[in-house]
Amino acid sequence: MTQAGYGRAPFLVLCLIGAATFFSSYLRMPVLPLFAATLGAGPAQVGLINGAFMVTAGILSIPAGLLVDRLGRTRPVIGGIVATAVSSLLVTQCSSPLQLAAAYLLFGAGLAAFAPAMLSLVADIVPSDRLGRAYGWYTTAIYVAMTLGPATGGYLAKTVGLRNVFFVSGSMLAIMALLALLTLPRTAARHKTELHAALAASLTLLHNRPLRACLLATAGSCIGFGLFLTFLPLFAASHGLDPGHVGLVFAAQAITNVVGRVPIGMIADRVDRRLLVTAGLFCLAIALPALGQATQLTVMVICAVGMGVGMAFTFTAISALIVEQVPTLQRGLAMGMYNSCIYLGMMAGSTAMGIAFKWVDYPTGFAAAGVIALLTMLLFLLLFRNSSTDTVRS
Repeated sequence: MTQAGYGRAPFLVLCLIGAATFFSSYLRMPVLPLFAATLGAGPAQVGLINGAFMVTAGILSIPAGLLVDRLGRTRPVIGGIVATAVSSLLVTQCSSPLQLAAAYLLFGAGLAAFAPAMLSLVADIVPSDRLGRAYGWYTTAIYVAMTLGPATGGYLAKTVGLRNVFFVSGSMLAIMALLALLTLPRTAARHKTELHAALAASLTLLHNRPLRACLLATAGSCIGFGLFLTFLPLFAASHGLDPGHVGLVFAAQAITNVVGRVPIGMIADRVDRRLLVTAGLFCLAIALPALGQATQLTVMVICAVGMGVGMAFTFTAISALIVEQVPTLQRGLAMGMYNSCIYLGMMAGSTAMGIAFKWVDYPTGFAAAGVIALLTMLLFLLLFRNSSTDTVRS
């Protein structure tokens, strides 16, 4: 399907499949640590299991994006959903932490194939002058799903049991794979050349300065986000806040992020998208150090709202900006790189700052994340300087 065939119905189907797939996948997120503990896993092993998922998703997103360009968009979408479904069903048969880690490798591989293919499909069916709002709606749909999924998974764990949550997740994903098979357009293979030739041609993307700027902005913002997700509970507890208060801070960030994406997407279709990415990184550079200085719940909530605004500005605009800067035949690979930067950036923020907190306190750690966001903003502008913002087509 091309942009000429754009209509609301195909785009709504993409939003439905994207949201339902992430909802079904994220049902397992709060359940995994508890289920792993029943199999004898300690905190370190739980971290390794989640780490296996993050690393696999990050590393495989780039070759998966290359396959999206070679095979067309639809087959990687369906294959990715099937892989995540199988991983959930395999978990129901696991009897050791090692088996869980192996199943989660497949989970990471499935999301690595699914995410860049879906982002590429959105760009394929939506006209370029509507990409901002399209990515605003699509990312809003999946972000809501990623927020509701863990909450629903926690409820299901109480009602049907830990192991059965993974069965529910796998069953729902299998239904989504069937829906994708029946409804998604049959996209043709994009490359007819040998794999090594396609890979060599795709490496030219590394010379694309605007694309490198976008990938840098993605990774730099995700470092701070990974720090926020991992260490906010411990930081808040150090100031006497209970888990309910922590939930309010997380909710403030998530709600602001979700609510802001659609209007920001509309703005992104009318202004220079680089300005929105810059504004988002600047918000993060201010909000993260301020959060590290906060001692009261109200101030933490305000800082979390600032982070939500920053994430909404950055990620709504950057997807459309990437599409502008790469040829259509390499769009899948570019989205794979983008997806990889998300996962690896979050992992870096979590692991690197976790090590750093052995020597520095929380305010220093959050301030360092703010400095990284600020440096990322400056490098983003430097790489884009004298670069054309005209859409690249082939």
